[in-house]
Amino acid sequence: MSVLLSPKDARALIWNALTGSGTAPENAGYFTDAILDTELSGLEGHGFYWLQYYCAHLRSGKVDGKAVPQIEALTDTSFRVDALHGFAHPAIEAGFKHLIPAAKALGVAAMGVYNSYNAATLGFHTGYLARAGLLALGATNAVPNLAPVGGKTPIIGTNPISYAVPAPNGEIAFLVDQSATQVAWTAVKRAAEAGEPIPLGWALDAGGKPTTDAAAGLAGSMAPAGGVKGFSVGLLVEVLCAALAGGKLGPDQGSFTDDDGKPIDNGQFFVAFDPGKFSGGDFDNSINALVASLTEQDGARLPNARREANKERLAKQGIPIDADLHETLKGFA
Repeated sequence: MSVLLSPKDARALIWNALTGSGTAPENAGYFTDAILDTELSGLEGHGFYWLQYYCAHLRSGKVDGKAVPQIEALTDTSFRVDALHGFAHPAIEAGFKHLIPAAKALGVAAMGVYNSYNAATLGFHTGYLARAGLLALGATNAVPNLAPVGGKTPIIGTNPISYAVPAPNGEIAFLVDQSATQVAWTAVKRAAEAGEPIPLGWALDAGGKPTTDAAAGLAGSMAPAGGVKGFSVGLLVEVLCAALAGGKLGPDQGSFTDDDGKPIDNGQFFVAFDPGKFSGGDFDNSINALVASLTEQDGARLPNARREANKERLAKQGIPIDADLHETLKGFA
């Protein structure tokens, strides 16, 4: 059974759960916005569902909700943010306050985040940059659940990568947010919890064989999106977020599901470009033509179009949440 929440009530639920579990108010605003945006986008299983884990991790000491991110300006256009074992969101927000003006002034800027936490819906962060008028690329590594093609032992995570393209007046032309795996790990986890099978092609068992058993998939490996091509993208993300930004390699990270008090220590990496500095003033016209070439075709849609439609619909209809989960989250307040 589920209940429907207005965006206002959903925001209050998220804020109260985070702050009630030990997140400093100054660290909770951007994070609350991100979780609410995820739910409004219709990404069920990525917002309220994981909030219960965030709160449990706060109470076990796995993540420090009061950490004050430390920012190091390496050059005028490169920044390093130490999340200090706190949430990724306040660290990313703090870093963006330096990244955005640097990119606008000098054309391009980059930022790495380390000693961090799960960045949740990566497209929220790249979308934030796009609304500031910047072409954005973002990546985050994750706890390992993806084995190399031909192998059996996971060495990298779903390792999503996202880019967002700006449009005039603070809008987003389109946005892509995708993992290196065929589906999100959460989809397999929730199927296992419900005792339901998964489609063939989502995951591999411990022997490296395709499986429809969700529990076997969790014990084995996710399936890469597009075979070796998906794994290769995930490997690039690992280079950016661990080797370059300073996050831990997948096998060295703490568990995301255990309340063992051990920090996860993900890494994130972002690059922002000012289109006006590179395009000769024709960026918007080119993007408009590109968008039109796609949307004019019957049956085609822009990346992120479904999320935007969901936002409009759910803002009016209400955001569904499982009744038991609703009570659990209220208990954290």
